This record gives sequence, C-alpha cells and structure tokens, in this order.
Amino acid sequence: MLHHNAIHTSRSLRRSVLAAIALSLPMIAGVAQASPLSMPAPLTFSAGPLGKLDVQGIASGMAFYQDFPQGAAGTIGAKHVGADITNGMVIIQKNTGTLQFYIQAGAYSFPTLAAAMPSSTSDINFFGAMPVAYLKYAPSSDYSVEVGKLPTLIGAEGGFTYQNINIARGLLWDVEPIVSRGVQFNASNGPISASVSLNDGYYSNRYNVMSGLLSYAINGSNTVSFYAQGPLGNVRTSSPDVAYSSTGTASDIYGVEYVYSSGPWMIEPYVQYMHTPQSNRLGIAHSFSNYGAALLADYSFTNTISLGSRVEYLDVGGKPGEQISGVAASLTDLPADSHAWSITLTPTYQDDGFFARADLSYVAASAPAGLGLSGGTNTTQLRGMLETGFMF
Repeated sequence: MLHHNAIHTSRSLRRSVLAAIALSLPMIAGVAQASPLSMPAPLTFSAGPLGKLDVQGIASGMAFYQDFPQGAAGTIGAKHVGADITNGMVIIQKNTGTLQFYIQAGAYSFPTLAAAMPSSTSDINFFGAMPVAYLKYAPSSDYSVEVGKLPTLIGAEGGFTYQNINIARGLLWDVEPIVSRGVQFNASNGPISASVSLNDGYYSNRYNVMSGLLSYAINGSNTVSFYAQGPLGNVRTSSPDVAYSSTGTASDIYGVEYVYSSGPWMIEPYVQYMHTPQSNRLGIAHSFSNYGAALLADYSFTNTISLGSRVEYLDVGGKPGEQISGVAASLTDLPADSHAWSITLTPTYQDDGFFARADLSYVAASAPAGLGLSGGTNTTQLRGMLETGFMF
C-alpha cells in the first residue's frame, strides 16, 4: 500500500496529476516548478551534543462524501459523509554529519480509492505512533546506510496524504508495502543512484524480504527508475500492514517509472506487475498476478494554485469468489478476476504553510457477476474529499 534522504525525497515529493487532462491546459510561463504541498523550510535549533536538528510538522483534516460506503457498521467508512484527521505529525531529523537520524511521530490515515474510508485512530495501529524512524550512517555524500522503520522503495506514491498531489492513494498503491523494518544501503555515482534493502516486507517482523530501487537521471528533467521486491524464504502468515498481507508477503512486485519535471510540469507514467505463487501453507490455492499502469502529472498555474489528477488501470487475478484467510484473493478491495480504472482530479491552493485542496475521484470495475467492491455488488464509486491544514 514515505522518503527523506537524497533518494527518498525524490520519491515522496512526486506529485500525481493526469497528464491527459493537464496537456489540454494552456502553458503559463514563468511559474515555479510544480510541487503542491511543499513543506516549508524547517525550524532549526541546537541540541547540544546532537548538533543542529531540523523540526517540521503538519496538522490537517479532511471531510468526505461517497456514494458507496465500504466500511463495517459503526466505522467512519460506513458513512456517506464524514470527517477525520489526516495528519498530526512532527518530524525531527539530523541530516548533517556522519551519524544522522530521522523521526516521524503522530497521527495519520491512508485514504485509498476503492477501499473503506479509514480513520486516524484505526490506521495508527498499522505502524504505531512513530511510523518512520531510522538511524543513518553517511560517511560520504555518495554512500549511506539506514537502519530502522523505513519508508518503502516500492511504488510512485508516498504513504501519507501530504506527500502526494492527490488526497487519496490509488489502486496500484493499494497492493504495495508502506513501511518496512530493516536495513537499507544507498549509493550514487553521477546520474545513477541505487538503494537495496533487507527488510520485513509488509511489516511482518520476519526479515527475509529484499527490495531495491535503481534510478538513472537522463538529464535535469528526465529520470527513469526500476523497483522490485520479493521474499527470500518462508513468510509469516499475518502482519498489520494490510488485511491480506498473508498473501502479499509471499508476492513478488516489479515496476518501471519515468519522471519528467520541468517548469510548471511534472509528469510520471509507471507500470507495475505483482505475482503471488501458490502456497498451501498460506492457504493460496492458485497462483495469480496483478498488473496495472498509471499516468500521473502536475501543473502549477501560479506559485499558489495547481491542478493535479491521476488516471490508472488495474487488472487483478485470482478465481471468482475465491478467498484467502477470509479476504479477496486479489490482494485489493476489488474482486478476483476483475479489472478497474480510476480518475482523480485535485485542485490545490498553498500559501507558505497553509493549504487547501479537493479530490474528486471515480472508480469503475468490471467484475464477475454478483461481485463488486469490498465484497459487495457495487462496481463503481464516486467520492469527493476536502483537506486543509498547516505545515511548518
């Protein structure tokens, strides 16, 4: 289903907007490069023997309407209209010297297309009140090692809402890990940068998953990347990352991304493939695959106003009606043996630390007869969201 060193930052600040729509907008010369929800410069203070520390924070909330609630009775996801906290985060980091660290603590939620609307009180159970925290050893600017609770290397969208141009995460994001515990090695040489991590995948607490990211900067505006993850041995049958992680922990996932960023534009297409092998131990009767593609982009009209959107397609495998550990075999909230597409529009206003934005999203699925989203029969969902808050 998060990144703040030299490699992480380039991923967490990627902003999603549908290029097909953005390309129809007029070009406006002389505006800043698109970067909605850019964090303001951090507050810096001296911490004695720790040296100088940077402190940042974000406080934000959302309100939503959805025509098809997918949550269990009594939860926020069961409501047509509701509101909740999206971020109540404080970030403390030391990013100079040989020994560095990063700590991110507070409340958060992960709203996702074609899934039940979450709450901050439920989502904090995934990774605790300190979702990201790691030590970093950086003997040079070209090499570093990180140990702790690390943001994933997999996928094009960050985990937290403020890291993305859209409020809700997309269909492809739904099958990706968010945070993993482990060790990560980072290196760069000229236009090439790479990260390799040995971790616990979907937060399973079994450290036998390998993930990696390789990027090549063609020039100052164009970058191509490849990412991959897979287990090296037997995986646990459960973990708190996703309800169906007993299946996800056994899966291999691969993706290719391309990023164009110049002036007011950021455009990023990517494709992703996921394969889950048959496993009697995990209750996976048949192997199956998910694959999809997305087109993300961002366009800034002025230094404070931008329009973002995202379009994507996801094909999910599995046999109709088949379940694994009580959940759909597709690894998503879509039924097995179906496919879906989505579109999201996100106009954004940001003035220094204040921001306000809106999501309008639509998901349509083609599924076997009698099956729909989240185990129901509905095959479409329309959702509107508003998010506002402050960053420092």
